[in-house]
Amino acid sequence: MLTKDLLRVSRAGGGYHPQFTAREDRPLAARVIGVYQGHVGRSRADLDDALAALEGEADDFKLVRGFAKLLEREATFETRSELAPERARSTAFAAAESVGVVTEDDRERALSRAADRLDATSGTVAGSLYADLDERQILVDLDVPWDPEELCAQYDLSLAQTALFDATELRVRSSDPKALVSAVKRLRLLYEIRKTGESGAALSEREVHVTGPDSLFRRTRRYGTRFARLLRSVTKAGEWELAATIDDRGTERELRLTQADLQPPGTEPVVEIDYDSQVEADFAARFDALDLDWELTREPEPLETGARVMIPDFAFEWQHGVPDVAASDSEAGKTTTSRDFRVFFEIMGFWTPDYVQKKLGQIEGLEAVELVVAVDESLGVGEELEARDARAIPYTGSVRVRDVRDALREYENRLNAESAAALPDELVPEDDAISLAALAAEHGVSESAIEEKRFPEHELVGRTLVRPSVLSALDADIEPEMAFSTVEERIAEAGIDDASAVLSWLGYRVEWEGLSGGTVREKD
Repeated sequence: MLTKDLLRVSRAGGGYHPQFTAREDRPLAARVIGVYQGHVGRSRADLDDALAALEGEADDFKLVRGFAKLLEREATFETRSELAPERARSTAFAAAESVGVVTEDDRERALSRAADRLDATSGTVAGSLYADLDERQILVDLDVPWDPEELCAQYDLSLAQTALFDATELRVRSSDPKALVSAVKRLRLLYEIRKTGESGAALSEREVHVTGPDSLFRRTRRYGTRFARLLRSVTKAGEWELAATIDDRGTERELRLTQADLQPPGTEPVVEIDYDSQVEADFAARFDALDLDWELTREPEPLETGARVMIPDFAFEWQHGVPDVAASDSEAGKTTTSRDFRVFFEIMGFWTPDYVQKKLGQIEGLEAVELVVAVDESLGVGEELEARDARAIPYTGSVRVRDVRDALREYENRLNAESAAALPDELVPEDDAISLAALAAEHGVSESAIEEKRFPEHELVGRTLVRPSVLSALDADIEPEMAFSTVEERIAEAGIDDASAVLSWLGYRVEWEGLSGGTVREKD
C-alpha cells in the first residue's frame, strides 16, 4: 500500500478510478530506480534532493513519490559516525553549559572540552552530534526486486490497495472462486457468498461480498491492511472482476476493476495461514488430540442457503459412513456404507451486528444440514440459533472441546444404532482370530455397533474374537513356569495381539521378575 497522500484517482462521471501507470511511465520508473542506485553510500538528504529535482521534471510528482515509496522499503539506511551521537551530544551539551555558549568562539571552546573528555578531535565531535538524524543517515544497501515494468505493476497494485482502504464493501467474481474464498478466510475478513445467476462465462456464478474496513463499527488499520492484501490474491486468477463501494469523504462512489486493469506483480500472494483465528487453531489442535471417530475437515464444500452460499469453518466427518440397508450383502453379513455423514461446524466470534444478522439469515436458509455453532457469548444470539435448528455452544475465549464432543455424541449414538440395526444379530467372521476393531472396519461401522452382536463360532477374549479350537490348542501348548516372552510369541503366531487377555481366559497369570521378564503361573 501507499500512504493516503499519494493516492491518485479520477472522479470523472461520478466514479472512482485509480490512475494506473501507462507504458510511457516506464522511463520515469527507470529514472527513479537509477536515482536510488546512484546514491548508495550517500546521505538521505542528497537522495531527497535528487528525487525533488526529478519531481519538478515529471508530469505528476505523486507518481515519483509513489515509486520512491516502494523503493525505500527495499533500501537500508545506517547512521555513520565516529562517536555515538547520543554520547557526543550529552558530553558537548555539558561542556557548553560550563562554558556558557554565546559566540562562535564559545562554541569552539565547548567542542574542544568535549573532545578532550571523549579523546577525540573537535571536528569529530561536531560531525557526530546529529549524525543520527534521518536526513544524515547513509544509504548503505539497495536490493531492488523489480525492473521498471515490474515496478509499475507493483505501483498499480499498491495504488489500488490504497483506494480500497476506504471501501465499505467489495464484490468479486473470479475464475478461481475456491482460491478466492480461501484467501478471504485466511485473512480473517467478514464475507458472504451470493449466487449471481450468471453462467456460461469463465467467471464463477458465485460472487464474494467482503465487508470493507470503512463499514466496521470500529475501524482498525489491521483489518484495513488485511482487506487490501486480498487484492493480490484476486489478481492471481486468470479472469476476475471487482466492484467496490468507496466512502469518498462522505460521498459513495463505485470502483470497478478487471484483469485488464491490474497484472499480478512478480511476488508471492497472501502467505498461507493455517487457520482464520487463534480460536479455530486452538480448537482444531485439541480436537485432533482426542482421536475420535470423527475426522475434522477445514473449509468443506459450500452450502446452498437461498440465493447465497455459506462455507462453514469446519465439518466433522463420520469415519464409518452411514449404513445403507438396501445395499447389504446377506451372504457375507457385511453392510456397505454408500452415504457419508457430516456435521458442519461454524465458529461465530468477533463480528459486527449487521454481519451476525446476515449469518443468522444464512443459517435459517439451510435445509437438511446438521449444523453446530460455537457462538461467542458476547454476541447474545444463542437462543436465535436454537430457533433456527442449529445446535448452539456458547464459549468465552476458547471453544470447549468437551461441549463439542457432547454434541457429536448425540449423532454418534444415532449412527451406531443405525449401523447395529443394519447388521445381522449374529456375525460369523472368517478368521480364526480377529479383533473387534478389525471386524468393525470390515463392515464399515464403529466398534460399538458390533459389541452387542452374537458370535456363535467365536469366544470374545478381551477385545478379540477367537475360535474355541484356537484357544484349546493354546491351552495344550502353554504350561506353568514358561517364560512369558515364549508364550507371547506363540499367542502372536495364532493371530492374537492381546496375550494378557488370552492368558487370563485360560486361567494363567504373569509373575513379573523385575527387568528380567515374567513367568507364567496358574491363577490361585
